[in-house]
Amino acid sequence: MSLQGHKKRIVVALIFLPILIFIIIKLPSYFFLGLLTLVNIIAMWEFLRMYKTSNIFITLGVVLSMSLFILNCFYWQFALYYYSASFLIISLFRLFIKKQPEGSLQEISPLVIGLLYIPSLLTFHWFLREQGWQWIIYLYAVVWTADSFAYYIGKGFGKRKLYPEVSPKKTWAGAYGSLIGGVSASLLIGHLFLNKSFPTLLLIGLLIGFISIFGDLVESMFKRDAGVKDSSFFFPEHGGVLDKIDALLFGGVLLYFSIKFCNTYIH
Repeated sequence: MSLQGHKKRIVVALIFLPILIFIIIKLPSYFFLGLLTLVNIIAMWEFLRMYKTSNIFITLGVVLSMSLFILNCFYWQFALYYYSASFLIISLFRLFIKKQPEGSLQEISPLVIGLLYIPSLLTFHWFLREQGWQWIIYLYAVVWTADSFAYYIGKGFGKRKLYPEVSPKKTWAGAYGSLIGGVSASLLIGHLFLNKSFPTLLLIGLLIGFISIFGDLVESMFKRDAGVKDSSFFFPEHGGVLDKIDALLFGGVLLYFSIKFCNTYIH
């Protein structure tokens, strides 16, 4: 990336990060819910557009994604019912919108995977927010620090490729950087905002740094399959919304269950 590109990344971060922090810390929680809903809509649109889904199926996917996200947040115990209903809607929609059966699985697969991928995993951010805004600050700080360490350490020291078939630029040095960044941010932010022991913060930081690698690789797998470099150009030099939340989607799930485990077994 050029020097100009680095400057754009910094400017974008300086603009959006204070707004995000203000929404998370200062405003009532439903403002954060509204932000998550918007992120969900954009990320789902990016995912379906990435796979060159037709506009009518993109519209259906976005509407279902928004609906499932809200239902997940407030009525998660009925998830089996409305996910089953979503599949019925998608399959029947394809049945009647086109009479030709050829390509039907190829057309509906991005919608089904997108619904399992984006609103399902993003819901855990709302669950974490209900535990306190500190957990959201912690999650985002740990994941984005892990991502930054992975990028700069990988760029400076990376030689041996991590998984070139999926992401040619990612290296083992970058993976180690993700672990270092995750642990460092976990210990610092956890000490400032959370009442957790040093070993707990060390372990969770290590796990989030680890899972962030795979969250990034999964999205890279989808992008490489779809033949695109970025999910969109929503953030200059940063890519799309999905590019910014790929590791957060996996990290949020891991952090939520880590909290549950600690509350149950660690006192």
